[in-house]
Amino acid sequence: MKVAVASDHRGYDVKGRILDLVRDLGHESVDFGPDDNSSVDYPDFAATVAQAVSDKSVDAGILICGTGIGMCIMANKFREVRAAPCHDELTAKMSRLHNDANVMCLSADLVGDQLINRMVETWLGTEFEGGRHARRIEKIAQYASRQRVEENSAANSPA
Repeated sequence: MKVAVASDHRGYDVKGRILDLVRDLGHESVDFGPDDNSSVDYPDFAATVAQAVSDKSVDAGILICGTGIGMCIMANKFREVRAAPCHDELTAKMSRLHNDANVMCLSADLVGDQLINRMVETWLGTEFEGGRHARRIEKIAQYASRQRVEENSAANSPA
């Protein structure tokens, strides 16, 4: 699996460890920045990973900021991205098993290194269960598609 990993300045150190862990688990990890721990705006880095997941140039993404919340909000603005904030092994597992999350969002400030490692390992090792959950994921895609059509219609209608 090809996994894009990015952070803001608060998640920079964690990002480096996750890049190594992803490789150690047998996946390809791609560093989407930043290049150092200077202050940056998390939406910029979340957007680069989410766009790569959306256009399928990577299989999955992992985003790290202070809480994981800001990155998650931004990533979910992109088509076909299902980003989930994970704070323990259960949320990591269930985000894949039931929600087919393709972006995992983590907190650099609130979760320790050992737990982050276990969450990443769990998330990468869990497959989507499908079945009744596939129907629900399809409904999410339908709502998103319907909203885009409505927005395009409103933008193209005379004022």
